[in-house]
Amino acid sequence: MDPCPFVRILVGNFALKFPPSTNTSLSRIHPSTSPYFFSIKLSNFPHQVATIPFIVSQQDGNNCSSSLQKSVAACFSLGKSEIDRIIKGSSSCNVSIMIYACPNGSTCGLPYKKLLGKVSVPLDLRGAESRPCVVHNGWITIGRNKSNKDGSSPKLSLTVRTEPDPRFVFKFGGEPECSPQVFQVQGSLKQAVFTCKFGFKNSGDRNLGSRSSLFESKTSRNWLPSLKSDKDQFFKERKGWSITIHNLSGSPVAMASMVTPFVPSPGSDRVTRSNPGAWLILRPGCGTWKPWGRLEAWSEPGFTDALGYRFDIFHDDIATTNATTTIATSTISTKHGGKFTIDTTTTYVATTPSITPQSSGDFGSSTSGSRPGSGSGSDFGFWTSLSPQKSFRSGGFVMSSMVEGVGKCSEPEVEVGVNHVTCTEDAAAFVALAAAMDLSMDACLSFSTKLRKELRQQTQNFVV
Repeated sequence: MDPCPFVRILVGNFALKFPPSTNTSLSRIHPSTSPYFFSIKLSNFPHQVATIPFIVSQQDGNNCSSSLQKSVAACFSLGKSEIDRIIKGSSSCNVSIMIYACPNGSTCGLPYKKLLGKVSVPLDLRGAESRPCVVHNGWITIGRNKSNKDGSSPKLSLTVRTEPDPRFVFKFGGEPECSPQVFQVQGSLKQAVFTCKFGFKNSGDRNLGSRSSLFESKTSRNWLPSLKSDKDQFFKERKGWSITIHNLSGSPVAMASMVTPFVPSPGSDRVTRSNPGAWLILRPGCGTWKPWGRLEAWSEPGFTDALGYRFDIFHDDIATTNATTTIATSTISTKHGGKFTIDTTTTYVATTPSITPQSSGDFGSSTSGSRPGSGSGSDFGFWTSLSPQKSFRSGGFVMSSMVEGVGKCSEPEVEVGVNHVTCTEDAAAFVALAAAMDLSMDACLSFSTKLRKELRQQTQNFVV
């Protein structure tokens, strides 16, 4: 099936210009410590906040276009249903920007903020799914004296741009630990594309030739512990989980393997940031598994408990090196859940990327037998893209996955930007990553909480 239409609304390239008569010592304030910030709002989306660099001189401001920082301050993503609702709705759709001043450069968001002005840019999303459009690019007068033409009012420079951002959408048919099917979704249509197999280390598919055990730290085995001590050890750590993604022909095309056990910190019953558990996300290649990414997760208690995470991408398919780049780090509420997102919009370049139809050839996937790498080639091919490692540095949306809170049934829905999917293995790797993120919510539960039976290995299979 084709990808689902999405539209991104990008707001950025901000600068603030004051008239020469402004009675303030702005020249003493560096843009990096600017006391001005804005709140950006679109429809029912949560507002986004960022600081504003500003320009002191009106004369300097007239020639500053080349020096303005080319950056994205806010980004909103709309799916097909949201786009249709806005287009068909009677109310207009606007990007609203509230500009505030914090006295003495105080922290943005404190109650001492003062409203400097408001800017509203109307949006017309008709046709936005198929072509990029610059909605606004230039200066807008703000404040109460907007009608003044003598330059006696402050001005805000900004760019508002819409661009198509089609994504493949995948939906788990059940909780990852229940080994469900995974469907590709397009509107009301869905089609099975993968199957998941949850298991424990050394109890999964023996034909994978998995290298994941090579990445674990070697520990001496004690062959004489009592059964009771085996149980005690099991309840002190959660280890050896794995989930393998197969295509419909039964060939493994991706895997998430827990390589660092989730263990409680000394004196605690929680996995902490100082000693996180970790997964390797593995992709097939040359008849074996190669590391693609590493996901670390931990419990981050506070006023509201949260799951902390960090995702690193490997540069050279070798997990024993330090050649990695962190491309996502944040927290998700353990009570309410949230969205795991990889989005490199901050490195967005304001130029329209070349878009060319992808050929029907196989993009480097092995096609021999049922060993790893025998995926279906360009089943998901749509646009040309860079290699997986380089594509993350090209800017823009990469993927997102919904994660439910503790105690709720979680059937993740995964969105993947088409620029990052050139073959089945690409899509499967993101599906495996989403499953690992979902399972981390259980792995980081307090160790005083008993896991669900699907996540507990049978006593006779305990490994110490």
